[in-house]
Amino acid sequence: MAIGSGETAPGPRNETEPAEAAPAPIPTVIDAPPQQGRPTEPATLTAQARSALAIVSTEPGRFGAYTRKQQLGFAVIGAFALLGAATVVVAAAQWFRHLPFMLDFLIAYPGEYHLPENATPGFPAWVQWQHFFNVFLMVLIIRTGLQVRSEKRPGAFWTPKWSKKGKGKISLALWFHQSLDVLWLINGVVFFVLLFATGHWIRIVPTSWEVFPNALSALLQYISLNWPAENGWVNYNSLQQLMYFLTVFLAAPLAAITGVRMSELWPKDTKTLNKAYPIEWARAVHFPVMLYFTVFIVVHVALVFATGALRNLNHMYAGTDVVNWAGFWIFFVSLLIIVGGWIAARPLVLAPIAKLSGKVTGR
Repeated sequence: MAIGSGETAPGPRNETEPAEAAPAPIPTVIDAPPQQGRPTEPATLTAQARSALAIVSTEPGRFGAYTRKQQLGFAVIGAFALLGAATVVVAAAQWFRHLPFMLDFLIAYPGEYHLPENATPGFPAWVQWQHFFNVFLMVLIIRTGLQVRSEKRPGAFWTPKWSKKGKGKISLALWFHQSLDVLWLINGVVFFVLLFATGHWIRIVPTSWEVFPNALSALLQYISLNWPAENGWVNYNSLQQLMYFLTVFLAAPLAAITGVRMSELWPKDTKTLNKAYPIEWARAVHFPVMLYFTVFIVVHVALVFATGALRNLNHMYAGTDVVNWAGFWIFFVSLLIIVGGWIAARPLVLAPIAKLSGKVTGR
């Protein structure tokens, strides 16, 4: 017999003795073959293992298998690693920029080029208002976009008034996200019209191929912590100009066309159009574009404060090139409005507004 079959081999016995009943086979997990036609059942955890896993998963302060102290340790190690890497990059940039050929390069391309003679310095009032509306809407759009991605069980739903048999039903968070998108698109159209009608476009659209070597020069100066001269009232440096151009003329349109494709505004019954522009493409692009806007806002705000906060805030919020606290206080009030909008973006406040254009339900 096979080892582990659960049976014992019979030994010699006296013919006069009654035959003893063979012991019943004892199945084992290791050797028992699976029955034909039935999948093998996975091994189950013992009660002790289940108890240990339950303790790990329910222990307060744990994130998976790590405690808060371990997470803090990882964060400290990561911070020192980033600091060390940044130190190496800065040191390398400082060494590189002092090489003879790079010194000549920085003299030839200081980080900006001269704008055409018809360029007007300063920031008109419409730019200041557009800047505030754009920041306000963009912050809430990013917030609601992340909420829509992470929301598993929405607390409320919105159905449009013109819906037939409940079609077009979406979560209240998605309704708010798409409503903000519409306002952002309207604000963008107004911005584009005024940008070209007033000639302010010349501030953010490159007009010379010198923008590229000057942008490289400005980047090297930033990395080496010997930053280029800031004179945004008259002219952006070339790296700033390129980033503003990419944000306004590439990232914003990408966010718009991918957002429309994913929204309820897109016609669902046009098979040819849907095949030419699959929704999977829109989803693959829309989220990275949102991440780009997030990084752009963080870096932009950091540089505003690091390169002369009072003067820079006066440029965009007070419309003046002097250094005083006027722009700061206007900026502070705008922050309060943004924070208020962030806090108010909840079903208790949104539901009455959403009911003006549809039906709000809990399911």
